[in-house]
Amino acid sequence: MSDQLELLEAESETARLNALQENVHTNFRGIMDIASGSEVNNHVHTHYSFSPYSPTSVAFHARMSGLQAVGSVDHDSISAAGEMRKAASIVGIGSTAGCELRVNFFSTPFAKEKLNNPDSTGIAYIVFHGVPEDSVRPLEQFLSPIVSRREERSRRELDGINETLRRIALEPLDYDRDIRPASWADRGGTVTERHLLNAMALRIVEHVGDRPGLPAYLTDEMNIFVPGNVAARLSEPGNPHILYDLLGVLKSRYLPDVFIQPDEAECIAVEDAVSFARKIGAIPAYAYLGDVDESPTGDKAAQKFEDEYLDSLFPVLAELGFQSITYMPPRNSRSQLKRVQELCARYGLLEISGVDINSSRQVFTSREVLLPEFRHLNDTTWALIAHEHLSSVDRRYGLFHPGNPLTQLPLTDRVRAYSEVGRKTDPFHPDEIGELAPSI
Repeated sequence: MSDQLELLEAESETARLNALQENVHTNFRGIMDIASGSEVNNHVHTHYSFSPYSPTSVAFHARMSGLQAVGSVDHDSISAAGEMRKAASIVGIGSTAGCELRVNFFSTPFAKEKLNNPDSTGIAYIVFHGVPEDSVRPLEQFLSPIVSRREERSRRELDGINETLRRIALEPLDYDRDIRPASWADRGGTVTERHLLNAMALRIVEHVGDRPGLPAYLTDEMNIFVPGNVAARLSEPGNPHILYDLLGVLKSRYLPDVFIQPDEAECIAVEDAVSFARKIGAIPAYAYLGDVDESPTGDKAAQKFEDEYLDSLFPVLAELGFQSITYMPPRNSRSQLKRVQELCARYGLLEISGVDINSSRQVFTSREVLLPEFRHLNDTTWALIAHEHLSSVDRRYGLFHPGNPLTQLPLTDRVRAYSEVGRKTDPFHPDEIGELAPSI
């Protein structure tokens, strides 16, 4: 990694942003010469949950990838929001900020169903999208007890991992020495299962040494099946993504052995989470997963999720107060997503796209959003950007606010109007969007 890229991962936010400004000033790697395409990605993780990237680095790589806009989404944390907005404005692209959390559906007909969470039944991932700037602090306070409860569970999960490490004659891990310092938990972030598994992966790689023997070691010593394509990656000499590749295997094939089900203090009731999101002007989104094959990064085995009962799920989501559905076009078939789109139209739910980037192997782009049936997702992103900035100026300008001047229009027309405002905004000076409010 070059010095310029390393500085984007500096300890202080100020140093990171200054480094990015210098990269723009010197046109490092021709960053300002790269033509902006038509792609967006609203779901990139940062160090505030688990990722190779700081928020500043996210903005850099998004610009280098030709994205029009990028959004930060971290597990149980909104702490990336401020830096994300500043960094995106430095490189001249749009940005959004959100957070992802798990909630329980225990009061619904789906209490015993596997929703979009591979690890639990009756618990689902949802996203707060388009968080207004003045709502960041209230959201941090809302998430704080959830994060504390999650950390308690993470410490107990590490006990299970250490039992495995002792069994295979590897040194156990210490939470306060090996896990927490590798996260940004002390800056408002979270410790996730990926942090635990990454530390475990590091122990294994340090021990095996001979990487071509890594798949056999996992099979012989840990009884872990390694799919052929992933085995090839793990055996590749000099693989720069080795820890992420191994983490993916451990997440899909080993984590169930040590995973501890979260309680209702960590995964709060879905109706409470949705109500709070709407209260602070964020847009609550259910994260559609759908039945999936083996994931490209190896972190999800082929499983069935919501597709069998999707027609029954959507009216419940609308009744609970969800305002949008977020999905990842590369992850599903076109027939799956056509069904989701039809249900969104039927129940008046906004469609938001994004691909959850949390590995150095992944690319920021998603060519699928360029297909005719997904191009409207770019308009949605610009509408989301306009919503986020305008509702920070005046909450009534929130896309779904009952006092919105366009509230009588169909959602598609509102999105179109907001998209136009978002696109007219100077990405280098997004705070000036307030001047465009009268056009709504």
